[in-house]
Amino acid sequence: MSTDRIRDHAGQGAPTVAAHRARRRLRADRARQLADLLRRQLLTGAFAAGTLPHESTLAADYRASRNTVRLALDLLRAEGLVERLPGVGTVVVARKYPHGLDRLMGLAETLREHGRISNEVRTMGPVPAPAPVAERLRVAPGADVLYIERLRRLNGLPLSLDLTYLPWDIGGALIGEDLENTDIFRLLEGLTGQSLGHAEISLEAVNADTHSAAVLQAPQGAAVLMLERLTHLADGRPVDLEFIRFRGDRITMSGLLHRSL
Repeated sequence: MSTDRIRDHAGQGAPTVAAHRARRRLRADRARQLADLLRRQLLTGAFAAGTLPHESTLAADYRASRNTVRLALDLLRAEGLVERLPGVGTVVVARKYPHGLDRLMGLAETLREHGRISNEVRTMGPVPAPAPVAERLRVAPGADVLYIERLRRLNGLPLSLDLTYLPWDIGGALIGEDLENTDIFRLLEGLTGQSLGHAEISLEAVNADTHSAAVLQAPQGAAVLMLERLTHLADGRPVDLEFIRFRGDRITMSGLLHRSL
């Protein structure tokens, strides 16, 4: 075979390989889009019977190929939301609980419609305030603050690991209170005689460290939602700095935003 014929042969094959890869990428893109739509329906209880429609029905409803539907269901299965049962079909095996971001409420207040929140107080006591904590709570660096570590469960299942810092003049009074059954927010309002005013929050995904994964009974390195929240009293004083790690497979964050230019 001449050099020219080899070159021609390679030139003819390259577009075929490229086209095949492009089709696979397009199918993967469409599968992600479909998974997003189905995930939303799962989370809002659209499949009340707990079973998803047949793959052919989903393909027709969403104008997708059967292969795309299968890939989308594989993505949801990898998230632990659905499972394939022989003779039954694709069933919902887990659900996420909604956590609103547009109101300042404790976890028990937020999820009261979905079951009972219980708290396991793992650590509680005074610690010298690290510089970043002291700055945000407006106390002197190294001054005592109350540190609380709690594992919070919803209906017995681990949901979040909460690390909390409070100024000692307020937080110290929480020692001896029923933190296992009462939100700190309610206790703070009772102790100070003030309502809580506002909170600054940030939300990001982080990988669970060994300790967090063990406490939350999650796979090591699994993605968890980290909510950092600094809560202020009505008079503006910061009183509660929290670092909350939520199991990402059991919670979904939502809020109502208004456009303002």
